[in-house]
Amino acid sequence: MGKILSQKFYDRMNKLEPRYPDKVALLLPALHAAQEEFGWLPPEVMEEVGAFIGIHPAQVREVASFYTMYNLKPVGKYHLKICTNVACCLRGADELVHHVEKKYGIRCGETTPDRKLTLNEEECLGACGTAPAMMLNDDYHENLTAEGLDKILERLE
Repeated sequence: MGKILSQKFYDRMNKLEPRYPDKVALLLPALHAAQEEFGWLPPEVMEEVGAFIGIHPAQVREVASFYTMYNLKPVGKYHLKICTNVACCLRGADELVHHVEKKYGIRCGETTPDRKLTLNEEECLGACGTAPAMMLNDDYHENLTAEGLDKILERLE
């Protein structure tokens, strides 16, 4: 198997490696960097990360599947993650999820046919005091309403 990850990935990992007690500790940063390149973590990328770090690909997948921040399937250009933990649900997060599902004709966990938007529920974004909250790619949005969510979504290209 040839290398899939870029030289930029390897340069970044080699620069980070001295900061960690051993190479296995690079797993999370390596998964982040790999996902930045591909937008998600295909099996062959996880296999290459495992080979670089020196662990079995199954161990890489175990870690990647544990954390919701890693995408194990392709996502749209805009990845909408709405927190549906207790505080957010009490303040209307479930209604926001249903609003997006109806507006875009997708179910939670799906991507629009044009690959523009993926909708997911998130366990907790740590914004209980400003619930309901969501992440749109890497940006947090809090104190959401359906109207406020629509304004955010209207600005997407």
